[in-house]
Amino acid sequence: MPTLFDPITVGAISLANRIVMAPLTRNRSPSAVPRDITATYYAQRASAGLLITEATAISHQGQGYADVPGLYSPEQVAGWAKVTKAVHEAGGKIVTQLWHVGRISHTALQPNGGAPVAPSPIRANAKTFLVKEDGSGEFAEVSEPRALALDEIAGVVGDYRRAARAALEAGFDGVEIHAANGYLIDQFLRSGSNHRTDAYGGSIENRTRLLVEVVRAITDEIGGERTGIRISPVTPANDASDPDPQPLFEHVARRLAEFGLAYVHVIEGATGGARDYRQGEEPFDYAALRAAYAAAGGEGAWMVNNGYDGKTAAAAVESGHADLVAFGKPFISNPDLVARLKQGADLNPFDKSTFYGGGEKGYIDYPALAG
Repeated sequence: MPTLFDPITVGAISLANRIVMAPLTRNRSPSAVPRDITATYYAQRASAGLLITEATAISHQGQGYADVPGLYSPEQVAGWAKVTKAVHEAGGKIVTQLWHVGRISHTALQPNGGAPVAPSPIRANAKTFLVKEDGSGEFAEVSEPRALALDEIAGVVGDYRRAARAALEAGFDGVEIHAANGYLIDQFLRSGSNHRTDAYGGSIENRTRLLVEVVRAITDEIGGERTGIRISPVTPANDASDPDPQPLFEHVARRLAEFGLAYVHVIEGATGGARDYRQGEEPFDYAALRAAYAAAGGEGAWMVNNGYDGKTAAAAVESGHADLVAFGKPFISNPDLVARLKQGADLNPFDKSTFYGGGEKGYIDYPALAG
């Protein structure tokens, strides 16, 4: 029976344990370039079996928040190369989460002040993070999006492919495709945000088409064994909604099984810890989701996330519910979370006021266990 602290190999990546640092947006990369303190931040947390970076834009168009990193310029690749070098020297493994925010953006962040893009021109009831002229941050309503033209979609898929190649050039061990939390791929999946009548809208198969094309492009470029994906079947984050998520995401799972992925990362419930959240009339059946993946030949590791602590994470692995468990906020304030979970030690509390933006405070100054 495996434990949370046993090693595991996911695709081409050998991990020292089954504890994963979930992606956490921190807004500390001016001009979308990771800084030296970014390398320090991730290296401090390298005892995790796997680090997943904060969401990283695949293009300028994919950018949705101020001071989040990208992976579409030489300066960004060079900045990330310092991060991966530091993590590897500390004995860790790291993948980057590839991100296109779609409609969750603002004209101030888009090329030439243009409108954000989306499956359909439906404004989300959501906010983004901007930096004012005085350097302070503020949350603002997202801008009205425009629908991607049919002939633009191939270009977006190409941006994902190029970003995956850039990730390996920067030294990452692999990538995670961000298909969760109401961002572009998730917007195409869900009927609440996708009202298209062409090949990318309407039926479940059509709404899944962009996801499949992105996964195919990335796995063709870097291999399924270095590719993971994150999905969130019921989270309402960023105004994501679908009245019947079970058949939609079981179809997603079956399609993902085709690509020999390293892992599938599932947010259980609503982001932020509400594990019993549902969309539709029935509770979402996560066991059926995994069964659909396995029945279609999916062999990638199964990663779960959302509100786990040391005890529940250990039970998830030991029972076979999951192969890996991702932790979010606890890793912000506990760079040595693996040691603390293993020893049953108390966790440092986090300071919410330093989550987004700023410098070293609340980023690289949380203490490790004494001795």
